[in-house]
Amino acid sequence: MAEQTLADIGEFGLIAELTKRFPQGEQVVVGPGDDAALLRIRNGHVVVSTDLLVEGRHFRRDWASAADVGHRAAAQNLSDINAMGGRAHSLTVGFAAPPDLPARWALEFADGFAEECALVGASVVGGDVTRSAQIVVSVTVLGSVTQAPVLRSGARPGDVLALAGRQGWAAAGLAVLGRGFRSPRAVVAAYQRPEPPYAAGPAAAAAGATAMVDVSDGLLAEAGHLASASGVAIDVTSGSLEVPEPFRAVAAALNADPLSFALSGGDDHALLATFPSASALPEGWREIGSVSDGDGVTVDGKPYDGPTGWTHF
Repeated sequence: MAEQTLADIGEFGLIAELTKRFPQGEQVVVGPGDDAALLRIRNGHVVVSTDLLVEGRHFRRDWASAADVGHRAAAQNLSDINAMGGRAHSLTVGFAAPPDLPARWALEFADGFAEECALVGASVVGGDVTRSAQIVVSVTVLGSVTQAPVLRSGARPGDVLALAGRQGWAAAGLAVLGRGFRSPRAVVAAYQRPEPPYAAGPAAAAAGATAMVDVSDGLLAEAGHLASASGVAIDVTSGSLEVPEPFRAVAAALNADPLSFALSGGDDHALLATFPSASALPEGWREIGSVSDGDGVTVDGKPYDGPTGWTHF
């Protein structure tokens, strides 16, 4: 297998190898192998999301292993369900790649993807493979929400803004890799394999979170989405954000502000949510700002003139 390419193994040989890597959960009636998967639907809501990863745009093979890319592809989709207060249970994966890609790369990608899915008990129930000039991964994830889903549009004046999960680590890692370095190792590893706070979404929903979003494109950018959808103003307290020593080391090397990683970084897949001020925050959540009448996002009461996050176009 190590010497074979995708052209050698063929479409159906690849599918057979991939299928072995994805055990099926109890919600799966029919998994890979038929025209479509068949799933049991329980009480509550079904939540669905789709994301793409494109080689050269979202990842580079010299910056992350195949298993790392698999973890990242799964994490960014599982986190979307988490941000609704739900739990993912099923995914389908579209995988396009050049025919000379080593088959081992595709299978190690699948191993990483499966390992990440196992953290929440989710199953890959189907997908498709095809040929392309570069690697493209399209993932659709389905999950369930047993209570009312938490949308972006429910924040109210007087709420507090809170964060769960690490924030800014992946951005610092990307900055390091972009300059051709591999240290500090902690931030590079954070970029390669995010650690979304999977328990935090359902806990926030149960605690009465009024709005929530996955921080994939930058904390201030996602705060802007909450503010816009809810028709409120959000202020972030910079002193409440963690600026650990690796951020300072990277910032010193790049002549940058270490706080910028926390304010505008994405890809850690932390969660940002608003809660009624009288509510006790669930374990793992920390207050980082406030919600008031008005519109837009400020930092320490003032407009922020730096980048707020990733833009795709």
